[in-house]
Amino acid sequence: MAAAIHVALIGYGYAGKTFHAPLITGVPGLALTSVVSRDAAKVHADLPDVQVMAEPSQAFTHPDIDLVVIASPNDTHAPLAHAALEAGKHVVVDKPFALDVTQARALAGTAYKHDRVLSVFQNRRWDSDFLGVRQGIDSGRLGDVVHFESHIDRFRPQVRARWREQAGAGTGLWYDLGPHLVDQALVLFGLPDQVMASLAVQRADGETPDWAHVVLIYGQRRVVLHASMLVAGGSPRFVVHGTRGSAVKYLPDPQEAQLLAGVRPGQATWGEDEDALVFHDGAGGISRELVPLGDQRRYYQALRDALLGQGSNPVTPAQAITVMMVLEAAIAAAAQGSAVSPLWTVEDRAAWQTAP
Repeated sequence: MAAAIHVALIGYGYAGKTFHAPLITGVPGLALTSVVSRDAAKVHADLPDVQVMAEPSQAFTHPDIDLVVIASPNDTHAPLAHAALEAGKHVVVDKPFALDVTQARALAGTAYKHDRVLSVFQNRRWDSDFLGVRQGIDSGRLGDVVHFESHIDRFRPQVRARWREQAGAGTGLWYDLGPHLVDQALVLFGLPDQVMASLAVQRADGETPDWAHVVLIYGQRRVVLHASMLVAGGSPRFVVHGTRGSAVKYLPDPQEAQLLAGVRPGQATWGEDEDALVFHDGAGGISRELVPLGDQRRYYQALRDALLGQGSNPVTPAQAITVMMVLEAAIAAAAQGSAVSPLWTVEDRAAWQTAP
């Protein structure tokens, strides 16, 4: 592999423009050389030196491309990833990994067959809010966690003309934000025993679920995952209750807002979160502690090291498959109105024994 790992980005919509391009270009050792897009002017306005390709196949067959990053609509993830792997490229797939578990397992098999690194972009593992809550849990000061809540809420009362909000395979809020919520929960607690869920379309012109409430059952522990498009404010990002105390993180990690405001990864204030984690000790005592710096570049730094043989894949296909299993279990649970028990294999359970 060349001194710099040459990267092709497939798609320059919200995810490609807002997250992938800035994060890739902010990591030494990665070189974003090509973007596949129908709008070359849009790409060159931000990235004047990259080559814009019209078709993904051009990136797959290009001899200088080492890594393909897929940030296109969800229903294209699996076929594009399969084609890139078959062409001998390493691949990053934006979440969700695929449309279903069958597709996900097939992709993992293709990566194994060609001895390529296949990874899923779970950048929210490196958010300040999640890092702070994880640190608080790991410290033991909360005792055994019995109740955990994770909210990613928006206030977008009007349905926009975006594929994520239109009817179709892999659209809707659960496929959009559910993978982040589930992945973070599995990092903290491993695989649940059962999944309960309710999904709804609450906006008048909605075509696909824009409200999701999912409960993961771990014995007596309950993990609540919630997302909505009609929350104007007031919901905390995280709530944790344990046998020794509670913790609340009110505001989300600032990196997405910073990227939208033009702040580049690594600049002053990057990832700084002024919203403290609030601890309640159960005896009326309240304390506040700053959370760690968020830095989603750490995903791509770890991926770079994995490609160079100097580290591990930060998000493995096996982990992404179990996330897909929870996503599917929630959809089934919502449809039948009862809890669903995912059929975890030994390999599924092993996927989280060495999770970062």
